Amino acid sequence: MKLKLITTILIAAVLSSCASKQGSVQSPFVKVEDGHFVKNGQPYYYVGTNFWYGAILGSEGQGGNRERLCKELDLMKQMGIDNLRILVGSDGERGFKTKVEPTLQVAPGVYNDTILAGLDYLLQEMGKREMVAVLYLNNSWEWSGGYGYYLEQAGEGKQPRPDDVGYPAFMQAMSKYATNEKAHELFYDYIRFIIGRTNRYTGLAYKDDPAIMSWQIGNEPRAFSTEALPAFEKWLGEASALIRELDPNHLISIGSEGAWGCEGDFGCWERITADKNIDYANIHLWPYNWGWAKQDSLIENLPRAKANTKEYIDRHLQICEKIRKPLVMEEFGYPRDGFNFALGTPTQGRDGFYEYVFSLVGDNMEQGGYFAGCNFWGWGGLAQPKHEQWLIGDDYTGDPAQEAQGLNSVFAGDKSTLAVIKAQIDRIGTLAK
Repeated sequence: MKLKLITTILIAAVLSSCASKQGSVQSPFVKVEDGHFVKNGQPYYYVGTNFWYGAILGSEGQGGNRERLCKELDLMKQMGIDNLRILVGSDGERGFKTKVEPTLQVAPGVYNDTILAGLDYLLQEMGKREMVAVLYLNNSWEWSGGYGYYLEQAGEGKQPRPDDVGYPAFMQAMSKYATNEKAHELFYDYIRFIIGRTNRYTGLAYKDDPAIMSWQIGNEPRAFSTEALPAFEKWLGEASALIRELDPNHLISIGSEGAWGCEGDFGCWERITADKNIDYANIHLWPYNWGWAKQDSLIENLPRAKANTKEYIDRHLQICEKIRKPLVMEEFGYPRDGFNFALGTPTQGRDGFYEYVFSLVGDNMEQGGYFAGCNFWGWGGLAQPKHEQWLIGDDYTGDPAQEAQGLNSVFAGDKSTLAVIKAQIDRIGTLAK
């Protein structure tokens, strides 16, 4: 009898193990297993892009262009780009020259249905092409509303914009967000609304849609002061717990720049990333913005930019190895040679920087390979910019309204950059097999 019982237990254990493995293979969602991404039962390393305007392009209202959207998705898919980081929607008032239009969240609980339809359509078309979206829900910066919008709605009065008062004064004002619980509650209402949606075209609840890889709390969420770091960490923990409660199927990420976005505090970044509801780590990296490369010497400064980039990635990878979570550098860019913005201008410096960053993805894969992916900023594709400062009616590019149009965009005519991207995607595809 005892032998029969032991045999039964062993068989049950084997069947359970097989079922677990089979379930992992059959899962339609991107997962993290043992510190690595898995997609369709296979290791998933990727070169993706930022396509922040995808939901607007998918609408049939102002700014919508579904024909262009489908062409852009086809072009990216042909290259092997299958991971797109996308803004869910802009918030608040319209009419600011450095802000994305049209907005999705007009006021608390009031939504622009054309943008919701655009997001539905975008996810449908991505699903058809077996592409996945990282959808970010908030923004610490002014170009899509974000922190400033929530502070205004929470009763803090009109919030400053950096084009009026400069970034130091703007950031000081935004430091109030970390401790403003009313602003947080308004944001949580928005999370409940978006994650609770059902796609009008596919009939899929968002929480059941494999075209979504990850919900992301925000674009570059920051405390904006060392004093606000504890409250900042608390807010991120609350937001990730709410997302997990609403959606057990999808990955959750922060959208962090890394230590740069934690007031230089690597300990803070480790704590927010180690949270049980955060599935993988993010960093961003901007050599020009961070002073590693200068306007008049972008090519000459490339070796320094590469060295500093490697050091920044490696310091965060040490933490990822400790907490056993994959790392994605989901924003990085490099200006065109000579700091030119126009279509067709040379990109020797950018090509060199891109090639270097891409080469680090999947590095030492056999020893762990925690650097699992990157999303370059950003996809300009078929856009034809008309003005350096974006104006209503202009094509959307990879550069939001507060940036010079063409500064960091990769256009369909940037053949040398596209060749670098395609070569590295092919290399990563070979490594992952």
